[in-house]
Amino acid sequence: MSDFTPIWISLKTALTATIFTFIVGIIAARLMLGYKGKFKGIIEALLTAPLVLPPTVVGFLLLLLLGKNGLIGEILARFGVTIIFSWYATVIAATVVALPLMYKTALAAFKQIDANLIACARTLGSTEWTIFWRILLPLAKPGLVAGTLLAFARALGEFGATLMLAGSIPGKTETIPIAIFLAAEGGAMDRALILVIVMLFISLGVITTVNYWTENYQLASYQNQRPYRKLPYRIREFLSTQAASRRKPHQYYPVPENQFELIVDIEKQLSEFCLKVAFTTDQTPLGLLGASGSGKSTVLRCIAGLETPDRGKIILNGRVLFDSEQKINLPPRDRACGFLFQNYALFPHLTLTENIAFGMEKGQSHRVIKQEVEKQLIAVDLGGMGDRYPGELSGGQQQRVALARAKINQPEILLLDEPFSALDTYLRDRQEKLLRKNLIRYQGITLFITHNLEEAYRVCPNLLIIDRGKAIAHGSKQDIFERPTNWRTAQLTGCKNFSRAIALSQHHIKALDWDCTLEVIEPTPPTLEYVGIRAHQLIFPDTPQDNTFPCWLATISETQHRITLYLKLHHPADHPEDYHLQAEIFKDKWQVLKERPFPWDIQLSELRLMLLK
Repeated sequence: MSDFTPIWISLKTALTATIFTFIVGIIAARLMLGYKGKFKGIIEALLTAPLVLPPTVVGFLLLLLLGKNGLIGEILARFGVTIIFSWYATVIAATVVALPLMYKTALAAFKQIDANLIACARTLGSTEWTIFWRILLPLAKPGLVAGTLLAFARALGEFGATLMLAGSIPGKTETIPIAIFLAAEGGAMDRALILVIVMLFISLGVITTVNYWTENYQLASYQNQRPYRKLPYRIREFLSTQAASRRKPHQYYPVPENQFELIVDIEKQLSEFCLKVAFTTDQTPLGLLGASGSGKSTVLRCIAGLETPDRGKIILNGRVLFDSEQKINLPPRDRACGFLFQNYALFPHLTLTENIAFGMEKGQSHRVIKQEVEKQLIAVDLGGMGDRYPGELSGGQQQRVALARAKINQPEILLLDEPFSALDTYLRDRQEKLLRKNLIRYQGITLFITHNLEEAYRVCPNLLIIDRGKAIAHGSKQDIFERPTNWRTAQLTGCKNFSRAIALSQHHIKALDWDCTLEVIEPTPPTLEYVGIRAHQLIFPDTPQDNTFPCWLATISETQHRITLYLKLHHPADHPEDYHLQAEIFKDKWQVLKERPFPWDIQLSELRLMLLK
């Protein structure tokens, strides 16, 4: 029977150590996931050091700490507790050397989870503890299982640190690796062989299981699993109460009843520029336009509390969400923001009903929740589909579920970050119509980010143009498109034709790059730097008019409905890139125009010219 004692000791030690490493490793990984402090490198080094240090070195360090003269050993000795050369020492040694594997695997599993899922859960009112239990743990399950098995295997095979700290006491601290070493050293090769076979059997079983989880387990398997069990109601209520007790009291500015207002005046240093945006808006949907990387999404994330400005304030309907001077910074769960992410951020392990109900107020009956969710599903043309999972839906359907989830709590503001970017043209049109219908019924503030100019024009009566972190234009869509005040606004709203310009008189300017004199309706402003005209506003008159010049065709490009003409003024083009203006015309017009001999006449109507700074 004594031949099997090391097996029992090793299994008992490895299982106990695995339990400790599982708990400590996951907690450490969760804490380090969002930690960006100056001691991060040191903490990471301490947590992973046993993975690279020789086990005997780890054992010696533990001996210095837990020995009779060690820092911890002396304290324990006062209570009559001795750690070294006991079974507890084997557990401690196994736990210390196995912890880095669990920690690193758990951290990697957490990092692979889409950060937008966590951000979305925060905007839906979830505490960090709820996010940990309902989002992180379920989605990281494959990695956590693999880490647990690897930690068990490492604890089972621990030798050096165990020998240094616990010794090789038969029937007490003699684990399988130690027994193999002693048997081989004493010439008992048969016993050593049996123990080696046992270790190989266990190790190969662990490796096979790890490979199964890491290679074959996919998030789609959640579709066939029972929904993740939620925390008991009393525990959730306790956590919510504790979180609420730590919140700062809200501060308010007076706002007239039944009126909605968002005030944003923030600064934030980004990697390439300083974001500095100030604007005020009401219930009229506001579209944010700008080039990629201009800071549009950062503005929305600051409003939602997912990022923190360096300075400034954000006030929503009189409620202070952020104020750097007053040290107010409400967490996302307290901001009453509905956020529709670009990738929708649906929780893949939850059904559509559970996704939409995720942020609903706790304590409501199951019947009430189901009725409200079904109401929202019907509003987005997905009635009766609550039991499906996100992976079973098309992109357009996922977008609608995300919209329903964002609206379920009747948020004071909807933040829509390019919600149609992943959809094809046909789906974009359908989803846009549905969004417009929902926004008509929505009683709150809406901010809508898009790169599609026509989409922005249809959805949003007002526009805010952002360029490299600065708000360069804010007003009605008609003013922004028809009377932009600067060339960058005109460019970002689709204008392709610009020339440097100087004033010749009150109603005449010189277009330097086009080499022509133009008559203008408006008095020339003192800040004049450029003149512009949109491609679809160029005219090909049958008879000469004011501001009409001869032109030659350099090249063309074609879409299914329109032709873009690249034109050179005054004389023929030398090559396809030698042109002054781009003109867009329908194909039926092109069929007539192309039959005309060169030079063609082109008119830059004084009613359409934009005088820009």
